[in-house]
Parts: sequence; structure tokens; C-alpha cells
Amino acid sequence: MSFMQPSPVKYACSCGILNPINKLFFCRHCPKLRCGFCVTHEIESHFCSNCLENIPSTEARHKKNCCANCFDCPCCQHTLSARASTVPVVRKTEEAKEPKDGDSKGDVTPPVPATSKPSAVPTTKKMYYLSCLSCRWTTRDVGIPDQGVATGTWPDNECLYQARFNALVEYFQAVVLQEKQEKLEFMRRKAPKQHKFPSLTDRTGLTVSLIRRQIGWNDKAPKAKAVITPVEATAEVEGLPANIFTEPLNLRNVTTITQRHSQPADQPTAVVSLYPQRRSLWIKRSLRCRQCEHNLIKPEYHPTSIKYRIQLFASYHVPEVVMVRCEQPLVAGKSNAILLKLTNPTMYDMTIRLLTTSPPEDPQLLTEATRVVKEESITSSPLLKTVGITLSRQNSTREVKRDVIDVSNAEIVPLESDFVLSQRDDSKEFDEDVQLPTEEPKFIVWRKGNKVLLRLQFTPAEKLPGSTDVVLGFYMQYTYVNTVNNTPEKREPTTHALHSRVFITAGATEQKAN
Repeated sequence: MSFMQPSPVKYACSCGILNPINKLFFCRHCPKLRCGFCVTHEIESHFCSNCLENIPSTEARHKKNCCANCFDCPCCQHTLSARASTVPVVRKTEEAKEPKDGDSKGDVTPPVPATSKPSAVPTTKKMYYLSCLSCRWTTRDVGIPDQGVATGTWPDNECLYQARFNALVEYFQAVVLQEKQEKLEFMRRKAPKQHKFPSLTDRTGLTVSLIRRQIGWNDKAPKAKAVITPVEATAEVEGLPANIFTEPLNLRNVTTITQRHSQPADQPTAVVSLYPQRRSLWIKRSLRCRQCEHNLIKPEYHPTSIKYRIQLFASYHVPEVVMVRCEQPLVAGKSNAILLKLTNPTMYDMTIRLLTTSPPEDPQLLTEATRVVKEESITSSPLLKTVGITLSRQNSTREVKRDVIDVSNAEIVPLESDFVLSQRDDSKEFDEDVQLPTEEPKFIVWRKGNKVLLRLQFTPAEKLPGSTDVVLGFYMQYTYVNTVNNTPEKREPTTHALHSRVFITAGATEQKAN
């Protein structure tokens, strides 16, 4: 199997989407499989991928998520490099020195005559310009003057509609502010009578509102007036230039779609109108489970580090299933066998069982889920109790169980019994001790360390047409040792019986001979 080819083995996530194991995450608190749609994405930090400079969120928003020092080539989108060049500088001619007023009349010195020749010592000055090492584009091609500093302020191409965009932004900000004020006023009138003594640690704004009413001040904030000039449609269109039908077309001077989309402000049609673009910032993001709101992925803050502070990938907790090969060519209605390799990535032994029907849920996990839903509300002050505000954690979304669409078109033969998959031990790979032969079930071909190769019988459907992919579907039940203590009463790791639904694309059936 090639690295660029899609994986034939896919796992069903809790939301019903099929993904390979390298694109799934495992929540140790739920514990369930999560995909990219089952988690919330949070931005940890902004940084530039070229200069690796960390930029705060407020500064990145102010700079429109662009780096202030790095630029991209408008032609090939590569990073531009600053190049130095020496420019000869001619000194100014020496001016004639005038006598000062404080000098005495008797000591008048004649003025020094001005020299029309420049200084004999030649001088040079360093100037910098931006150049692309890929397509050899430079800022001199579009007439941008050289700068005296390598990280100087290179001029940006101003947008013709920038004033209109600013007016629209101010208009919608005023609309949002007005709606927010109306909502707060409606909630204030709808809320019951508040407590006589407000809390001094209140952060919701209720304390300030109560004090203003007690001293007789007006509690209503001035409403923002949102006014904007509507745009009027016009049927007048600018005409084409006169030389468009007479001069031959040179495609080298015309910009491509990619080059125009890289500059959405003006979208130039000529190559000479391209300007260097500031490099967009990259982000480091963390992933959080939507159900229990625990972090699944949390990277290091520094942009030069590729490590994780929290990394709950599914390949570190769920047994990995790899398809090796089929023993015979796939024929509709004919019994066949497939070889599967299972790997245990954890530090504990696993008991694995392959089933055709869904096993029952672990009662211990159901009890913990019910306890989380019935969490008691916590309040910090009598004022919040009277208003009806609680500080209990509210889940972002409730988990909705979806049934996975059954795409299986082959019937598998369940294994006779379950089997144990040994724990992961990296030192066993270098041991020279010969393993003693042990009595294994008939479906196990070989065993080495934490890996097992087993043989699974299946039969494709009889009415499958030729060149149709045969998909095997089964439930893999395994034991998982949870080392996370969700409650103070738990002091030791607990063992849960989890299951995952696995789908394997065995290959295409052969064409029937006429």
C-alpha cells in the first residue's frame, strides 16, 4: 500500500463519519472516538511561517493577519528575499562661508570661495530591494523605489474602495452595538427585582446599573445611530481601450487567475501592476471535545517547537487494524479469507473480540454520563440566585448518536473466541530470546510482541456486479485501561469495554466471463 493512496481500513466516529485512524482523536474522559467535526477548534497563537515571530491576537487583528516584515511574490507566491545593492552617492558642493555678525570690523575675513568640484573620495550607500529566488521577480519591475533599510516599510498598493469598506465596517459595528443594547434593556426589564445589597465582585454589569439607579442617574446608555449611504446601481460601463483590437496579445504580460486572486483589492490584469503581498500569518490551534470540553490536542506555544503538550490521537489508544492481503481473488458469492494485522499501542494488555452485532454499552460509562448531565448548579452570590443566573458549566452541544450507514456488502464469519493482544514494549524488538510456542486459536497466523496477524473468513454478496468494491464491516470490542480520574473517589485506573465499528475495503470483484 502506497503512502499517497487512501487507507482501506476506516473507523466509524461517534458522529457517524468514516475516517482512517490517523485522522481520528480519542477522548480519555468520555471515552470515545472523535473526528474533526466532533471537536471545537481554538486558536492558540499567531506566528509567521517565514520569520517565526509570535504575534499577539490583538496585533494580528490590527495587521489584518499579515506579517509586517515578510512578503510573498505576486507572480509565483514564493517568499521574497531582501537583496542589497550599492549606489554611488555624490557629495554636495561646498558652499561659501559668510562672516559672522560678532566679528569686529577690523578683523573681516574674506569669504571662502565655493568649489564646483565634488569631493575626491567616492562614497557609496547600501540600498535594498525585494527579489524572488524562484521566478526572478523584483520590486524594480513595477517601479517600487529601493529602501535604505532591509526591513523597511515597503509601500502597499492602496485599494480604490477602502473608504467604502471602512464605512460598511463602521455601519455594521453600530448595528451590532444597537442590537446588544436593546437586548440588555429587554433582559433588565424582564428580570425580577434584584437583591438590596449587590455583590461587589459582580462582573456582569448589574452592580453598576443598580448603583446608577440608586443615586438617581439615568441608566439608559445612548443608542448608536447607524447611517450609511446606499449604493445606486448604474448601467454605465467603462469602455475597452482602443489598442485592444489592434495590438497583438502577449500572454506573458497578462496575469493568471491565481495572481489576480492573490490581490483581491484591485485584481490587476497586467503583470506590471503586480505588487508584493504581505505574508499571511499561520496559527497553532488546539482541539477540544464538544461533549466534555476537555483538550484533545494542545501544541507548544513557541512556533519553532513541533511538540504537543496534550496529544490524544486515536492511534495511541485504539488498536490499529491493517489489511495485509486476501488469500484468493474476490468472486461474488464465493467464500474467501482476509489477513489482518492488529497492533496494541497502549502499555496494558487488551482483550479483543470481533463481532457482527453491536455489543451492549458499558454500564459504568452510562452511570458517569448520567452524573455529568445531572450536575448541580453552583452560585456565587444571593444576587445571582434571585436573578436566576447559575455558574454551572454548560455543555456546548449535546451528543447526538447517529447510525452509521451500513455500506458492508459481505458477510463475515465471527471468530470462535476472543484473544489477548500484548502490551507495547519497544525493548522486545531487540531481544534475541526465542519465544516458546504457545497454544493459539486457529485464526491466529503468527504473533510477535504487541502485533497479531489473524485470518478472517468472509463471503461477498452473491448479486454483486463485476468491478465492485467488497467492503467488510464488523464491531471490534477491546478493553481500555483509563488512567484519568474523573472523580476524587477513583484512585486506581479503571478498565472499560469499548467498541469501534471498522470497515475494510478488500478490493474489487473480478469480471464474470461471458
